[in-house]
Amino acid sequence: MLAQIQYLAQSVAERVIGHRRHLHAYPELSFHEFQTAAYIANELKNIGLSPQPMAKTGVVALIEGRNPDKKTVALRADIDALPIKEANDVPYKSTREGVMHACGHDAHTASLLGVAHILHQLRHEFEGTVKLIFQPGEEKIPGGASLMIQEGVLQNPAPSHIIGQHVMPQLPVGKIGFREGMYMASTDELYIRIIGKGGHAAMPDRLIDPVYMAAHLVVSLQQVVSRMAPPRIPSVLSIGRFIAEGVTNVIPNEVLMQGTFRTMNEEWREEAHQRIRKLATELVSSMGGVCEIEIRKGYPYLTNDPELTARMRQAAQTYVGEENVVELDLWMAGEDFAYYAQEIPGCFYRLGTRNEARGIVSGVHTPTFDIDESSLAIGCGLMSWLAVEELRQ
Repeated sequence: MLAQIQYLAQSVAERVIGHRRHLHAYPELSFHEFQTAAYIANELKNIGLSPQPMAKTGVVALIEGRNPDKKTVALRADIDALPIKEANDVPYKSTREGVMHACGHDAHTASLLGVAHILHQLRHEFEGTVKLIFQPGEEKIPGGASLMIQEGVLQNPAPSHIIGQHVMPQLPVGKIGFREGMYMASTDELYIRIIGKGGHAAMPDRLIDPVYMAAHLVVSLQQVVSRMAPPRIPSVLSIGRFIAEGVTNVIPNEVLMQGTFRTMNEEWREEAHQRIRKLATELVSSMGGVCEIEIRKGYPYLTNDPELTARMRQAAQTYVGEENVVELDLWMAGEDFAYYAQEIPGCFYRLGTRNEARGIVSGVHTPTFDIDESSLAIGCGLMSWLAVEELRQ
C-alpha cells in the first residue's frame, strides 16, 4: 500500500498543482467561498464521489472502502483566503484585488483533492471510510469548523479521529512537523474605545486627552502577561491597531484600539478577560476618561491527541523517512481545527514548504507568501497514507 500511494501521489502531482494554482488565482474570503466550493464539488464528482454541501460553502464527501462501517477517519482542509493584496509576480497571481491565499489554504484544498484521487483508486484496498471535509471560514470568528460541527459534520458517519494538515514556511520542503498535546493558542479579539475631551493641542490642561490615556493603557495591559499570568501558561497580549484621528495641533475626542489576547489554558483565559476589562476601565477612569471594551471570544486552544499524534508521527516516518520528521514548538497562532479536537481525538501537523534556493521564504499572512509546489505531492500522499494507517488501527 505504501508504494502504491507514493506512486499515485507522483502521478497526480501535476493535477494537484493545477488545482492549487486555480484556487490561488481565484481566492475568496471567509464564508464567501461559493466559486471555490463549486470547483471542489465538481472535481469530486469527476473523481466519482458524491459531494454534499454543508455550512453554505463547505463540502463533504465520503470515500468508502471495503466494509465501510468498520471505522471512519476524517481529513480536513480549509478553503478561505485573506484580505491581503498579493505582491508576488507569478502566473497564478490572485486576480482579485485585495484578496489572497496568503495562508496556504489553496494548498490544503488541492492536497485533499489529491487525496480524493488517490484513495478513490485504492478504495478496494482498505477497510473503512474516509470523510473528506472542505471547510469554509477558518480565518474569521466564529470559525467554519464550529458551524460544520453544528450542522453534523462529525456524524453520519461519525469519525473516530480527525487529521488536519497545514503548510509551514519555516520548514524546508520535505520536512513534516508534529507536536503531541498542547500546540496552538486560543484567540480572542480586543476592541477598545477611549473617550475623552479633545481640542487644541496647545491647551492640554483644558482637555481630557484620550491619546495620553490610550498610550498608558497600551503599556499597562502588558501587566496581564508579565505580572498576572501564571508563568507556566503561555500568554500573549498585543495591540495591533491604534487610531487617534487628530492632527499636529488637534487632540481628538476618542481613540480606538484593537488587539488580541492568546493563551493555552481555558480557566486563565476567562480570568484574563476579567482582568483586562477591570484594568482598562479603571485606568482610563482614573485619568478622567471613559473606556468601552469588547472582548470577542475566538477559537479555543488546540491540543493534539497524544496517542493519535504518536501514531501519525510513526506513520509519517515510514512515508518520508525518520530524518524528515521533526518536533514542533508551541505556536501562539490560533486554528479553528481546535473545535474538532475538542469533540474527537485530532492531529494537526505541518507540511514543510520552504525553499531558500528559490527565494520561497515568506511567512504566512504576508503579501509575498508562496510555497514550493513540490510539497503538494508529499502533502497528498502523506495524508492518504495517514488515513489508511489509522483505518487499520
